[in-house]
Amino acid sequence: MDSGGFGSFDIRDRKQKDLSRRILDRELALGGTNGQKRNRGLMLQQQIPSTTPEMIIHYEEPVCCGQFSDDGNFFYNAAKDFKVRLYDTSNPYEWKHYKTVHHPFAAWTLTDAALSPDNKWLAFTSLQTDVCLTPTDPADTGEPYTLSFSNGYRFAIFSIRFSGDGRQLIAGTGADSIIVYDIERRSIVHHVTAHMDDVNAVCFADKMSPHILYSGSDDCTIKVWDTRSLGDGRPAGAFVGHTQGITYIDSKGDGRYILSNGKEQSMKLWDLRMAHSGTWFEENRPTDLTQARQNFYNYDYRWQDFDDNYFYKHPNDNSLVTFRGHKVQRTLIRCHFSPPGSTDSRYVYSGSHDGNIYVWNMDATIAKKIDVQAATAGRVRPRPHRRYMLHHDYDSAQTTLVRDVGWHPSAPILVASAWNGGSMDAGTATIHSYNELEADEGDPKMGRSVNEKLEPMESNMLYV
Repeated sequence: MDSGGFGSFDIRDRKQKDLSRRILDRELALGGTNGQKRNRGLMLQQQIPSTTPEMIIHYEEPVCCGQFSDDGNFFYNAAKDFKVRLYDTSNPYEWKHYKTVHHPFAAWTLTDAALSPDNKWLAFTSLQTDVCLTPTDPADTGEPYTLSFSNGYRFAIFSIRFSGDGRQLIAGTGADSIIVYDIERRSIVHHVTAHMDDVNAVCFADKMSPHILYSGSDDCTIKVWDTRSLGDGRPAGAFVGHTQGITYIDSKGDGRYILSNGKEQSMKLWDLRMAHSGTWFEENRPTDLTQARQNFYNYDYRWQDFDDNYFYKHPNDNSLVTFRGHKVQRTLIRCHFSPPGSTDSRYVYSGSHDGNIYVWNMDATIAKKIDVQAATAGRVRPRPHRRYMLHHDYDSAQTTLVRDVGWHPSAPILVASAWNGGSMDAGTATIHSYNELEADEGDPKMGRSVNEKLEPMESNMLYV
């Protein structure tokens, strides 16, 4: 916390100054150059968005993921209706819908979407082996390109990422494997059996480097790979500590820190320098313990509540910090580092099955809970006849599940991508901004409801 790697910490002030006082200090140029720099960081840290939404976007199906581009100029999301939507957010307070693209061969749901480093291409995936690639240019209205990752087999793709040079796509699959795909050659470079169970998440240590890769699996481990030697199937290192399957991993982008969500209802922070070696992993077999415990408890996160009696600390845990309080249930809920431009890198955050966004300080204390369920309560009604229904019965009182959260890189704005309704068969994206007061002083009014194209909806039309 004192390193500066996660924002500024004003340890000298016993009583935290409010934002208006810090703005005054800045205008009066108090504190010198170093003091002003620290003051700016502390101002950014105080601007966490509030529960009251600026806008609620309604969709006909649950929304699975949604993120801003690195420059904040557009936002994309993917939903269970096999479509991705792109919005112009160059003015983050005045969104414009400009494109919707359909996955022609999708199965069951879209699972992930990712932008190329130059923001020109969006890749999106489904529970089958074809990856769609579409240009983000609003003038290009053609059908998406389809890339086959099958290599003669059929499997789900849970996670997709571009390499730092934009030349390759890396996928995590339901075949317990990692696939490296060369976009220009339209061919698979590597298909490596990487884990003992589904690979739910992949990401790079550094967005600008194509070499150090992480994979997270239902076998409870995160493995570190060097793509230059991926063909031999031997990981360069491993992180051990989750005791149920891993749903998501996110990189801070500095080549050092990553974050992960686990089905034992915890989120963990890791440092690459503390990874177990690949040799240590093979010799010590840390998955033997987690497999034995999983077989004993027989817990299934898709429909069961997690009993805290199941929670235990793995004896080989090499994580830095463990964050708890949220619910990683029903689906592959995502977690992220907060951006440096709008938060001074001060926080980590996650969606949750209980309808909240959880924002933590780096000491694992909760900085804020944003209640998306309250923001959408009474605003969404499911249709009586659906194209499909989900596998399992859900508690009718559970009306919102936040699966993903995007934080704008330079403005104090969050977007929650959610499932809604007693059967989780509706979808919303709620836009939350920082407000010192809950009172609405501007136009357009806060809390307005719009459809996917951002057209106003009447109150009696708020169903999907």
